Amino acid sequence: MTIIAFVGSAFSPYYAWANKGNAADPLDYCALNVALYDLGASGRGRRWTMTERCRHDVRRNSQELVIGPSSLVWDGDALSIWIDEHTTPWPSRVRGVVRVYPQFVTDRVTVLDRAGEHRWWPIAPSTRVQVALDEPDLRWLGTGYLDSNWGDAPLEGAFSRWDWSRATLQVGTTVLYDVGRRQGAPLVLALRFAPSGEVEEVEPPPTVSLPRTRWGIKRGTRADIAASARVIETLEDGPFYARTLLAAQVFGEPICAVHESLSLDRWRRPWVKLLLPFRMPRAWR
Repeated sequence: MTIIAFVGSAFSPYYAWANKGNAADPLDYCALNVALYDLGASGRGRRWTMTERCRHDVRRNSQELVIGPSSLVWDGDALSIWIDEHTTPWPSRVRGVVRVYPQFVTDRVTVLDRAGEHRWWPIAPSTRVQVALDEPDLRWLGTGYLDSNWGDAPLEGAFSRWDWSRATLQVGTTVLYDVGRRQGAPLVLALRFAPSGEVEEVEPPPTVSLPRTRWGIKRGTRADIAASARVIETLEDGPFYARTLLAAQVFGEPICAVHESLSLDRWRRPWVKLLLPFRMPRAWR
């Protein structure tokens, strides 16, 4: 399961079209994206929501973000995500609450581009997650991850692509981040987060190419041994983005990682944006 709250959605075709004129108000392009994955053979448990809403349906302060009928609330100990969304393209419902309990909160913010316009904050690399959904009927308790990205300009102006992955280690958590920048050398990050909250920047393992997606998106990761890296399942396979469950050996131990590949060169193409309303409807007001 993944949840992304967008304010000024970086991948909204409506926002991109609006920004061709005067700068559009990001609060008019907000969405809560929820993706449920059924890793069984049937795939019938998969759900996807990403209804975009305008500022009349959005409210936010330091503890709360409300997007339409859904909300995210921080109470000092946990982030509660109250979900009430309709799925696309096949109509159904996702309704319930997900609670995220950080093991620790980091203060490390990384500037990703040379101009200093894009930042990434791995807020809580290791969390306990409690899922209680009524529609579909789903209960789950496990580990998770919480981060934030924000910027002052469109992503495609600063970056051509990136590969990112997060995995639980025997002790702690690791995040690997390879960013193709349009200006300057690529940015490579290999971070290890101890259970105490300490962050260590380590030597990244060698690069490994993964099979391209059905849409032809390049995927790559890092692993101690190239043969150890393999795709377990492609969770999202879109025209410019892929989310993957993969196995590899990293820092001397086998891992199972959530991995994403983003092609911003592909995102820039007009025909890609024309496809997206199929999965990203807009609640016009």
